Amino acid sequence: MAPQGIAEAALTGLRQQLTGEAIVPGEPAYDDARTIFNGMIDRRPAVIAQCETGADVARAVRFGREQDLAIAVRGGGHSVAGMAVNDGGLVVDLRRMHTVIVNPVERAVRVGGGATMSHLDRACQPHDLATTGGRASTTGVGGFMLGGGSGWLERKFGLACDNLVAVELVTAAGDTVHASEDENPELFWALHGGGGNFGVATAITLQLHSLPAMSMIMLLFPAEKGPEAVRAHRDFCDTAPDEVGGAVLYLTGPPEPFVPEELVGKLVCAILVTYAGTEEQARKVAEPMLGLGHAAEVIAQLPYAELQCMLDDPPGLRNYWSAEYLSGFPDDAVDAFCARADAMPVPSNSQHIMFPMGGAVARGPADYPVPWRSARWGIHPFGIWSDPADDERARQWVREARNDVMPWSIGAVYGNFIGQEGEERVVASFGAENYRRLAAVKAEYDPDNVFRLNHNIKPVSPVPA
Repeated sequence: MAPQGIAEAALTGLRQQLTGEAIVPGEPAYDDARTIFNGMIDRRPAVIAQCETGADVARAVRFGREQDLAIAVRGGGHSVAGMAVNDGGLVVDLRRMHTVIVNPVERAVRVGGGATMSHLDRACQPHDLATTGGRASTTGVGGFMLGGGSGWLERKFGLACDNLVAVELVTAAGDTVHASEDENPELFWALHGGGGNFGVATAITLQLHSLPAMSMIMLLFPAEKGPEAVRAHRDFCDTAPDEVGGAVLYLTGPPEPFVPEELVGKLVCAILVTYAGTEEQARKVAEPMLGLGHAAEVIAQLPYAELQCMLDDPPGLRNYWSAEYLSGFPDDAVDAFCARADAMPVPSNSQHIMFPMGGAVARGPADYPVPWRSARWGIHPFGIWSDPADDERARQWVREARNDVMPWSIGAVYGNFIGQEGEERVVASFGAENYRRLAAVKAEYDPDNVFRLNHNIKPVSPVPA
């Protein structure tokens, strides 16, 4: 039976036209289909269209418009604000569209709109090829890349959007268009960080790079030694080669064999050095970090696809995140960052993170709508917990962690790292000048703002000269 407000004949027609499946409330698959990564989100869409082809996506979009339904688009479902699902509307679910086709000769890969990082990385691994991906294997490639895309390899290979070759897109009219440097170039520009505002990306082509070896060094310190370790890591990153990525992470000491018993379940400071090369090379480059007196270590050469799984968190936990991007990280900022870790919920899956930027990120095209690429550091308070009683405490910690570093903020922010923080933050994620240009592209491809469940760009046509 069709949900209230939806014509029975229309739902039947959709089901007949889809290669995939249309799921509605009351059906056995419904609850699983509507569940996303953030356990705080509990929404009940009227229809979930599990698409298998680009034609399915076009049919679903046209159905949603004909039935006057709000339309959400689901790839990996990792939006912390739950933008992949809605109440009473249509979800265009891309998860069945996860085919990855690698062209090792051209060093390019075509990725289905519903593929995750794991799909992408494991398809490329046998060819010793990779491109910048997110820092979790379950993240969806589409939303990640369309938002700009920040990951462990960015200092070597640039942001994910810097590696974008082409996009196949279903528009709000249900039409399929292609975007590349030579075809719809203004739309192609907008897809370098403009998010899902312009349509549903059903396939993405990315440039690949040679990556025959990947290594990591994880050093654990008691929390009280954190400020010293963080300063050392900051100084190390200032002169590190582009092959070096990584992070500082305050986290709960995990119950792993390499972790001393006295640190398990306690707040610890972890220094992670990732290296696009061999373990021997990584040890040599990271030598200044290895003599700081750490309490535990893991040093390994491992497939990049395995590194991507290292910080995966299980779905269903409660999530609240934010970010701030900094022009520098002086001692006062280090002290503020480290002190705020004491307020992080522990034990929990939460992480208080600092990423080094620079390298190929800073050298990338300044024209794209990713103004945060100029930052030297990124701060990412990443709240993940299980008990609803901790909701306000965790949210407050995230907000205060941002406020602590505001004196060094560049103002711009990576939209994929934030939830619904208001229109000013949305504009800051694109840059004010870029936002005006993006609004004109939006007016051309989605004048009715059908795709609005995102960091939304309002469609505004340019004023004729």
